[in-house]
Amino acid sequence: MMEIYIGLPISFCLLIFSVFRNIFIGYTLITCWVLFALISLKKGYTLNEIARMSFNGGRQSFVVLRILILIGAAIGIWMAAGTIPTIVYYSLRLTPLMPYTFALAVFVICCLTSFLIGTSFGTVSTMGIPLMIIARSGHANLNIIAGAIIAGAYFGDRCSPMSSSAYLVANLTKTNIFINIKNMLRSAVLPLLLSLAFYYTLSVCHPLSAINNSLAGELLKTFNIQFIMLLPTIIILILSLCRVNIDISILISILSAAVLGMLFQNHQWQQVIHYIIFGFRINTPGQLQKIIAGGGIVSMLEVCLVIFVSCSLAGLFEGIKMFDGLKNTLLSRRLSRHKLFGATSVVSVITAAFGCSQTMSVVMTKEIVKDCYNDLDSYQLALDLENSGIILSAIIPWNIAALMPTTVLNVGTAGYIPYAFFIYILPIAYFFILGARNTRLRSAER
Repeated sequence: MMEIYIGLPISFCLLIFSVFRNIFIGYTLITCWVLFALISLKKGYTLNEIARMSFNGGRQSFVVLRILILIGAAIGIWMAAGTIPTIVYYSLRLTPLMPYTFALAVFVICCLTSFLIGTSFGTVSTMGIPLMIIARSGHANLNIIAGAIIAGAYFGDRCSPMSSSAYLVANLTKTNIFINIKNMLRSAVLPLLLSLAFYYTLSVCHPLSAINNSLAGELLKTFNIQFIMLLPTIIILILSLCRVNIDISILISILSAAVLGMLFQNHQWQQVIHYIIFGFRINTPGQLQKIIAGGGIVSMLEVCLVIFVSCSLAGLFEGIKMFDGLKNTLLSRRLSRHKLFGATSVVSVITAAFGCSQTMSVVMTKEIVKDCYNDLDSYQLALDLENSGIILSAIIPWNIAALMPTTVLNVGTAGYIPYAFFIYILPIAYFFILGARNTRLRSAER
């Protein structure tokens, strides 16, 4: 066990170093895998056993990787077709009408956008940047706005039918994604209402004092903005509500966006294929050049590598029984339902801090706590993972889930945390709801 106790802090330091030195986290995770493969060899495992344990962990990511590639293709063609620009345009037209509800509007817009596209990074990149530009020009409190953007971005990252993290949890727990989404939305009602109240209060106390209307005008000059451009997102929502397989839903959405791009934005079919594979870029210099850009299958390859290596590393950890001591400690305590969620949340924060990514957090936490949920429905484990590691990763400053948004928004790495209300209200509210439910059950048994 001594090698493991040495390997863990070394890996943690390597991950922290790579985050702050802006080194691709995938390379560091591969280094960590090599380190623990060597530790496994020293413990007596063969190369074949190490490869088998790693592959068994890594293959759990295959379904998610396929979804990620489709999502990358969808975001690229949604930008080219004018779908995302249309969302941005209508949002920009609405926010100036509400100077005393700006922070509230930012949170709502980012919630809706992230639910539509299912990615926090995509939401921050497409909606966060223009909203932050409006905030800077209007002399708003940037930490408040950054908190509203990031909290809204992780609302959909957690529970959208397009979310890769939601599919990762569903795949790891062998649960149905749509039932998970229903459970997540139900548990989010109270935290969402409280967050709306907080953002309304802050909006009144810190109003927007000036308006920048140039972005909307530039969008009109660059894209053909019409309501029909929202069709690809409407297709995703309708087919998801009808519980159509998400692969088929995204493919239909991609095809519809490709047609819209050729009919309304004058793209050639060769360009459409390029946007699907390599993402969308605006060639004309201007403020939209960096705002409306990205997507494509290629943009997801690094994320796919991180997810696959994370799952492989978790498979190796499980194979060498690295967390058996912690597992046994949790099992021996026979925790009540709300205390079990509390323990899961603590473990998820530790793994999110150690792994520096949502993926590492959810994969490692699931492996550590899964036996504690043997007497519960698998959907309870899925919901607990979604209400802990998936969302709490976003308030650990060196975690990719937090570092990427703050870098893109050009704000401090920690100043937004007190204002990212939804992210920490959700697990706190869920813990107390479970506690109250447990108290009622005890009273009923008496």
